[in-house]
Amino acid sequence: MYFFEILKSIFFGIVEGITEWLPISSTGHLILAEEFIQYKDQNEAFMSMFNVVIQLGAILAVMVIYFNKLNPFKPGKDKVEVRRTWQLWSKVFVATLPLLLVFKFDDWFDTHFHNMVSVAIMLIVYGVAFIYLEKRNKAQAIEPTVTELDKLPYKTALYIGLFQVLALLPGTSRSGATIVGGLLNGTSRSVVTEFTFYLGIPVMFGASALKIFKFIKAGEVLTFGQFFLLLVAMVVAFAVSMVAIRFLTSYVKKHDFTVFGKYRIVLGSVLLLYSFVRLFV
Repeated sequence: MYFFEILKSIFFGIVEGITEWLPISSTGHLILAEEFIQYKDQNEAFMSMFNVVIQLGAILAVMVIYFNKLNPFKPGKDKVEVRRTWQLWSKVFVATLPLLLVFKFDDWFDTHFHNMVSVAIMLIVYGVAFIYLEKRNKAQAIEPTVTELDKLPYKTALYIGLFQVLALLPGTSRSGATIVGGLLNGTSRSVVTEFTFYLGIPVMFGASALKIFKFIKAGEVLTFGQFFLLLVAMVVAFAVSMVAIRFLTSYVKKHDFTVFGKYRIVLGSVLLLYSFVRLFV
């Protein structure tokens, strides 16, 4: 029944809305979810497009929450505030450049690494990285040098963008990669977390546009039923993201990323074990 397909869209939207912003890999969780919950009679082309375009719902939450900060044309902003807004967008542009240079390899990464074992390995690797960085900073009493977003240097923004390229590997987590890059370059948790939200705007719109273009170019046609399933998932992802983003911004002000590192290691280990068992079942 189509009703159950809608319930699946709601579930996928919840997964996307939570995992897109927490540094635990939305792609990894969607791959895991689709292992056990699948749409009926949907081809690979639609699912490939679905897993990317669903992110538009999540990114719209960022644009709603931070609309005033991101809008240089907001009435009432003085010259200093307008200049800072344009500077923020220019830093986002600089951080996006590395990904633009390698984005054409996206299909290659999907072909060779879009599988459970690769996702599991990247979950574990970045989980270890989170725990190591947090322990190192505490042991050496390393304090962040960038504690305000307005003072984020363009060079640091570029470094964060270079780490974002690593997110082409499924299971890495775009937010996870950029957060690691920010922590390594002296950026505070709250600053790199907020900057990661903004980085998602051009990346997700660009990735979605590219997937839709490839979907159409391949001769595929989006039926009304498919469109509705995608729309439901996007709306749910938007609603859940509104909560997840506020939760993470509040969480990082008082806690570190160790718990996310542990979660990634546990989930990655479970996926590796599941993949091993499946070889013999």
